[in-house]
Amino acid sequence: MLAIVIPYYKKAYFRECLDSLAEQSNKNFKVYIGDDASPENPKNLLQEYEGKINFEYHRFSENLGQISLTRQWHRCINLSDGEEWLMILGDDDFLSSNYVEEFYENLPEIERLNINVVRFASRIVRSPSNELSHLYTHPKIERSTDFFYRKFLKFSRGSLTEQIFARSAFEKHGFRDFELGWGADNFAWLDFTDFGSVYSINTAIAYFRISESNISRGGFEMKRKQNLKYLYFTLLIEKYLGKFRKDQRIPLLLFYEQIVYNSNQASIKFFFKMIYLFGRNSAYVQVLKFSRRFTIYHLNGQ
Repeated sequence: MLAIVIPYYKKAYFRECLDSLAEQSNKNFKVYIGDDASPENPKNLLQEYEGKINFEYHRFSENLGQISLTRQWHRCINLSDGEEWLMILGDDDFLSSNYVEEFYENLPEIERLNINVVRFASRIVRSPSNELSHLYTHPKIERSTDFFYRKFLKFSRGSLTEQIFARSAFEKHGFRDFELGWGADNFAWLDFTDFGSVYSINTAIAYFRISESNISRGGFEMKRKQNLKYLYFTLLIEKYLGKFRKDQRIPLLLFYEQIVYNSNQASIKFFFKMIYLFGRNSAYVQVLKFSRRFTIYHLNGQ
């Protein structure tokens, strides 16, 4: 069975989220709502969905999300009752009516292939205009490293909402406790698949909302996000670069280099690390080009 876990805090778009669950063509799922001590109590709204959705609601006394989003995700998942498959749905996101149905239609093949992460097509909803992005689809079977590469090199997108994952994989790895939860979902798909494959369902859609209260919105905590991005990618480059295909490693190193410059973290240690990594991947021309870029960066007083 599928558990849909909602870490609740904002009421503004919660009705649309709940409507999409009530309208699912396959009702073989249970919803667990973990209220992060929100000042916007949803109980009156939830009463409207009794008998329409199989759900449990729990209000936590501590606002844990402001300290650690991933710890809030964990304690909300702990509300669930041992379902084999898990999904974390944003309280301002919503799903196409065939979402659960398409999951179960594909489940025999997913289990036969021993897949732990299932990804759906998605569209971004920009509020308050409700402007929709184009539809993002994916290869049916794709290595998690390939998806990560496509996302961060701006060839695709991804978020927590449009993924369903095996409880066994979650219990093995959990979500990494990155500040603001920034990048924790992306690393989860690498971890939960053991750097293996993701299964895609393009016939159902998750709608991911970007609004005035969403931490993904442009202009919000940009300096802090830039620093988090630096820490996140430093971990990736130092520990997991070898998990990526050879043709992906140099573009990732070049992408990381720009993150380091933008974060004002271009130290001598960084210089020798990059020289080593470019050389180890036989990118000797890049060694010379990087040395020149690094020198220019420092000559310009950065």
